Amino acid sequence: MTTLVRWEPLRDLTSFQNDVSRLMSGLFETSGRTGQAWAPALDVWENEHELVYAFDLPGIAEADITLEVQDETLTVTAKREKTVEETKDRFYRFERRFGTFTRAVGLPQGVDDAKIVASYRDGVLEVHVPKPEEAKPRRIQLRLGGPSDIEGTASQN
Repeated sequence: MTTLVRWEPLRDLTSFQNDVSRLMSGLFETSGRTGQAWAPALDVWENEHELVYAFDLPGIAEADITLEVQDETLTVTAKREKTVEETKDRFYRFERRFGTFTRAVGLPQGVDDAKIVASYRDGVLEVHVPKPEEAKPRRIQLRLGGPSDIEGTASQN
């Protein structure tokens, strides 16, 4: 018996991207002796007037977060310090990432960076980006009855 399965290429592509991302992050992890590279989770959504980028940054002080916009790219940089507890008779496992990260996301063309607003509450950085105004067509008036100056030379071959 043959079973038909609906092919959804976007879902398959997303699944593939997640698998590759997990693989690549596993390759670059260290044994815990030095700082580990990390990037926070990011959610993006839009409403009628704006795009919202939400970064999970638990345990990071507001003063340790930097936001920059250049060439229609939003770059978020932050640093989380490693907390160390030392005891002689207990072993602690450290799974939370620490160190400095930088994450850049593209912004729509024509965004007015002066209108971007960011807030940080309960470990979540939200960046609100107003949508750019749509380009409106410009009407060009024809000059009727005006001079018609066309210059050039004609040659017969």
